[in-house]
Amino acid sequence: MWVGKPLPRKEDERLLSGRGAFTDDLSLPGEAHACIVRSPHAHARIRAIDSTAALAVPGVLAVLVGSDAAADGLKPIPFRPISPNPHEVPLKGSFPPFPVLSADEVCFVGEAVAVVVAETRALARDAAERVEVDYQPLELADHACVDIEVGDAAAVAAAFAGAAHVVRFETRLNRVTGVPLEPRCTLAVYEAGRYTLHATSAWVQRHRADLATVLGVPEDAVRVVTRELGGSYGTRNNFYPEYALTAWAAKRVGRPVKCLLERHECFLSDDHSRDLAVQAELALDREGRFLAFRTFNTSNLGAHAISTVPLSKGVGVSTSVYRVPAVQARARAVLSNTTPTSAYRAAGRPEVMFVIERLIDLAARRHGFDRLELRRRNLVLAAAMPWRNPFGLVYDSGDYAAAQERAARTADWAGFEARRAEAKRRGRCRGIGIANYIELNTGAPREQAEITVRPEGRIDLVLGTLSSGQGHETSFAQLLADWLSVDPAQVRLLAGDSDVATVGGGTHSGRSMRMGAAVMRRASDLAIEQGKQLAADRLEAAAADIEFVAGRFTVKGTDRSVGLFDVGALRGVYDESTPLPSFAYGSAVCEVEIDPETGVVEVVRHTNVDDCGRAINPLILHGQAHGGMAAGIGQALLERCVYEPESGQLQTATLMDYPLARADELPMFTTEISDVPSTTHPLGLRGGGEGGTTPALGAVANAIADALAPLGVEHVELPATPERVWRAIREAALPRTS
Repeated sequence: MWVGKPLPRKEDERLLSGRGAFTDDLSLPGEAHACIVRSPHAHARIRAIDSTAALAVPGVLAVLVGSDAAADGLKPIPFRPISPNPHEVPLKGSFPPFPVLSADEVCFVGEAVAVVVAETRALARDAAERVEVDYQPLELADHACVDIEVGDAAAVAAAFAGAAHVVRFETRLNRVTGVPLEPRCTLAVYEAGRYTLHATSAWVQRHRADLATVLGVPEDAVRVVTRELGGSYGTRNNFYPEYALTAWAAKRVGRPVKCLLERHECFLSDDHSRDLAVQAELALDREGRFLAFRTFNTSNLGAHAISTVPLSKGVGVSTSVYRVPAVQARARAVLSNTTPTSAYRAAGRPEVMFVIERLIDLAARRHGFDRLELRRRNLVLAAAMPWRNPFGLVYDSGDYAAAQERAARTADWAGFEARRAEAKRRGRCRGIGIANYIELNTGAPREQAEITVRPEGRIDLVLGTLSSGQGHETSFAQLLADWLSVDPAQVRLLAGDSDVATVGGGTHSGRSMRMGAAVMRRASDLAIEQGKQLAADRLEAAAADIEFVAGRFTVKGTDRSVGLFDVGALRGVYDESTPLPSFAYGSAVCEVEIDPETGVVEVVRHTNVDDCGRAINPLILHGQAHGGMAAGIGQALLERCVYEPESGQLQTATLMDYPLARADELPMFTTEISDVPSTTHPLGLRGGGEGGTTPALGAVANAIADALAPLGVEHVELPATPERVWRAIREAALPRTS
């Protein structure tokens, strides 16, 4: 059996030896280069564009502006949210168009206003600086495009009126961005009426459809190809203007056109995320049982609506794994003169888990409850599964109490006070925090698998998902190796080409293994059934008498058999659409030490227990948890996209200004896997990629609050930078005025 074994990733040999093939590694004969002219204003009217000086630069092939795009019939980027899912809180709104090249108005710093095409990248950049744009700056503005309410307001009001304890919390979750290792790159070709786009795309099927829409051509006139993808985290699932601009430019100049962004351009124009303002209240009775929850969530979508998934999913699971009889939620989305925001690392769930977990800790501290016991008292019990949460989502299975207990035990919660005392002797403030979490994994509902068994001893798997570093080549091969009784090395995964994987939903919302495995299982069954027919002919038996065991087709009750690769080429294709979600869950415990003189926070221990239903490859799951924990801790302590309020200028547009967590700043993580099979998945799987991120904000923030509680500090906003922590300590020490 290969499933469940911690096999090292077979793709790592290629990637770590420098033999990976990224988009910028591909060059084509006659290739030209594009540079985007971007707005320096957050909000302005374009009065005129003069490209005379740019066109005079030797080697410049074209300068294309918004009026050219309009003349050629380019359409706006479609607002194409993932198919409405009956298992999510529905959001409706009014969303203005997102042009690939602004012709009259720019709405955020970094928005594309022109594209320069030249013989070399350096020439294109030089000429781009000579494009003169006459802007009329406008006032910054924002307006709501979504505003809904769900829940039972009357029941909530009654519960709060009769509550023994009420805890209120207001916060704004810091805006972050993905910062993939590989900056965005596109290379487009137009030949014989067909566009081929090589891009850092995490969802080639969707981008094929979006590019066809923008260009006004049939989908079969477009091919999208992704080679290696140096990270995504959700930020590359959506369509970027450069995808259309390079394809359009390639047709206009009659040559392949490549556009490689510099890191500062990525900070300006890669999707951002989080940026959620929350006002929340929790009502409790005298014994600490939760009575009601009320929340008002406002999501900053940025200048153009890309996705409302974080807002929708966040509201749907905002009560997490706890029993709350009555809820009321208001969800509001606002457009503003900032970079568009979208889904990133668990899309909306880390934010709401942070809120509910901070509320629980505040309730415990203010009203004398033990933090672990208060949670335990309100957790949904395993015996109550399936459980319908107050927003109507049905949690299929799970043992939340066991996950919390295991995390606390593994992190040695019981021995913490001794560690706190030892740290105090060294002049440090030590704290411990816990956060439980649940994931709502839905995503694009359709997926397809195509399995071909080749006589030469190889199995080709075509799948519509796409790896951005999750180890698909290894874990998917382990499944087929078990089902077909072969070695994983004999399985080749083919993905990332819309001409090959014509149907699929990409990688997001924990869907790759969850949905990929389901269709793979059925496709492999179809291939085996075909093999039984061929084996029956060869062995002169009835197909009903053929069984497939240990890699061979055998006539039942005899020793007559033929091997899998000996019956001839076999093929199985299975296509399925399902809206059913999965609910991965778990618990995180963080331990920090703080220097009260400088405000520096050090994460000294971090423990995660995650339940993804069934672990196909535990080694890969542990690795994903490590990456997720680093991302969550990074947001909690360091990362923040900062805009200058009056001008809308992004002040964190380089890696000098936007700090990322480094390996030497993080502890050795402790991760454990729980296996409670999902009852709504044929193989018992849940999504497994976001467990490290989702509870991290709450766990880190609770640990910081615990460390600083003896100094009178109740809360520090995220990111808990040294300055913020230092100021909180100093402000708590000031004398109180009446």
